Amino acid sequence: QVQLVESGGGLVQAGGSLRLSCAASGRTSSIIAMGWYRQAPGKQRELVARVRSGGWTNYADSVKGRFTCSMDNAKKMVYLQMNSLKPEDTAVYFCSTGWNSPTNWGQGTQVTVSS
Repeated sequence: QVQLVESGGGLVQAGGSLRLSCAASGRTSSIIAMGWYRQAPGKQRELVARVRSGGWTNYADSVKGRFTCSMDNAKKMVYLQMNSLKPEDTAVYFCSTGWNSPTNWGQGTQVTVSS
C-alpha cells in the first residue's frame, strides 16, 4: 500500500505561481512514475502532468510551457511547479502513482486562481 500526501495549494492571483509537493510513503519501492491530476467543480478528473524515473514527462496541452513536473526518485516525492496561473487552473489537484493507470491517490490540495 502506498500513501500520498500533497501540500502547497492555496489562493493566488492570475499570473502568479505555486509549487505543489507530494510525498509517498509505505511500499514505495514499486513506484516508477508519479503524476498530478486535477478536478474542477462539475468536471471530470483530468491528467495535468506525469513523470517517470529517468525524467520522461508528459503534460496536458493546457499547461505546456507553464507547468513543470519533476520527481525525486530517492525521496519518492513529486513536484508540480505552476507558473503563469490562470483562473481556469482552479481545481483540486491530486497526486498519483503509475503512468498509464493511476493506482494510488492523495487526498488532494485546493488551488484557486483569482482573476
